[in-house]
Amino acid sequence: MKKYAILLLTIFILTDCSTVPITGRSRVNFVSDSQVLPASFAQYKGFLEENKLSTNTAMTNQIKSVGKNISAAVDRFMRANNMTQEANAYRWEFNLVEDKTVNAWCMPGGKVVFYTGIMPICANEDGVAAVMGHEVAHAFAKHGQERMSQGQLQQIGGLAVALGTSGKDAKTQQIWNTAFGVGSGLGMLKFSRVHEQEADRLGLVFMIMAGYDGTEAPEVWVRMSQRSGKSSQPAILSTHPSNESRIKDLRTYLPTARKYAAKFNGVVNTNTNQ
Repeated sequence: MKKYAILLLTIFILTDCSTVPITGRSRVNFVSDSQVLPASFAQYKGFLEENKLSTNTAMTNQIKSVGKNISAAVDRFMRANNMTQEANAYRWEFNLVEDKTVNAWCMPGGKVVFYTGIMPICANEDGVAAVMGHEVAHAFAKHGQERMSQGQLQQIGGLAVALGTSGKDAKTQQIWNTAFGVGSGLGMLKFSRVHEQEADRLGLVFMIMAGYDGTEAPEVWVRMSQRSGKSSQPAILSTHPSNESRIKDLRTYLPTARKYAAKFNGVVNTNTNQ
């Protein structure tokens, strides 16, 4: 049984490894769009039915306009890079919900929600584009599907540990199970931080492709940092990179993002500040 679990884990990793476009990061994903998208769309519909949409016409129109522009840039990229089937699977939708929470998210398949609480942090249209690009990038890179796959691998790993220590005494079993639980838990947090950095970088590329000013992306996190203050939580225990590291990484990655935008879509903001 132990050998079977290890073999199954190896088969999953070897047969379901793909590469995230632009960043080139290898990912393991054996959850198909046909498995996850119907549920995603249904959950999004349910969320909208249970929450109040903003009555602020100007902000709502801005969310929808920016979302349309960035998703169009992503769609053009996918169709130009042999990803037509994936492009056809997206059902882009952008809504602004009346909620003071500083948050925005995108479900698999392109279902985006901004909360009104994040709008002061966005501050302007380019700030909205920075957040929108980040959230759209999560869907583009299939981070939701990858997390589901990682969860399944974690379960298989736990099974392997249990089978491998089945003949050991109770104390030894407890030590191994605890070690696996802590180690795999921190490993999943690391993957979350990797996803956030990847979404930051992809989002920067996409917002520039759509014609927005990429220099505003790190400024969003400057404002976020000013609002939240310094966190005492160690980075290793956080699912997100620190605000300071995100600001630094976005500023460092900006020249590369401009090059990608020019290479893949030929659309670069001509703002002299870039």
